[in-house]
Amino acid sequence: MNSIVCIAYVPDTETKIRVAADGKSIDESDVKWIVSPYDEYALEEAIKTKESKGAGAVTVLSLGPERAKTGIRECLARGADDGIWIDSKGDALDALGVARNIAAAVKDLPRDVVWFGQKGVGFDESLVGPMVAELLGVPHVANVVKFEAGDGKVVCEREIEGAHEHVEAPLPCVITAQKGLNEPRYASLKGIMAAKKKPIQERAAETFAPKTTLTRLELPPPPKPCHFIPGGDPKSSAEGAAADPAGAARELARLLREEAKVI
Repeated sequence: MNSIVCIAYVPDTETKIRVAADGKSIDESDVKWIVSPYDEYALEEAIKTKESKGAGAVTVLSLGPERAKTGIRECLARGADDGIWIDSKGDALDALGVARNIAAAVKDLPRDVVWFGQKGVGFDESLVGPMVAELLGVPHVANVVKFEAGDGKVVCEREIEGAHEHVEAPLPCVITAQKGLNEPRYASLKGIMAAKKKPIQERAAETFAPKTTLTRLELPPPPKPCHFIPGGDPKSSAEGAAADPAGAARELARLLREEAKVI
């Protein structure tokens, strides 16, 4: 089975984000970049499938600036076979522009499944995977937590509100991976060394007029100070002697009424 895994190279979720001077982007100084965590589930499932079938290839594709190649190289170290870097040339593409470039890059490649994470951490739009499926004219299964490759089809399981949904789709198709699909592997030293010799094809992105425009980026207001209300657990030997749960409840009600003004 041939898989193409599309990844986004995003700020580490532990990074303290600052808005840049233009008010529309982030200050990239001191930012650590990582493969988007949901894309790691997609990559792991593609590699596992190749290993279980004993045939096929895993190609990693990323669109972005030069640093995206570092993300591709990390995926090659985990077991992908080759990579494609689409140079964004600094252009700010919206989701449709990204999807059009990816669809153009993969349409003539041998592929059974095109993988995405269910969203790219950062923008959180969950748009590119479904858009690529539409542009390629193939089925799309979203938020997959179990995956099985069959003869000419895939069998997927999705978590929905209060239930699990079982879905079959013919090949080729697009799958977006959800947390819980697997446990992504780390790159081995052997894999890191081998990745240096694996090919990364480079191509330039096409520019598309964006359908949407980012006008302003702002951070959420800082959290309000937290009130700690001592009360203790009367069953706890450590706090039991000074416990006053009823007094703590009265104080909580007062703060909710007089300060938070929610009751």
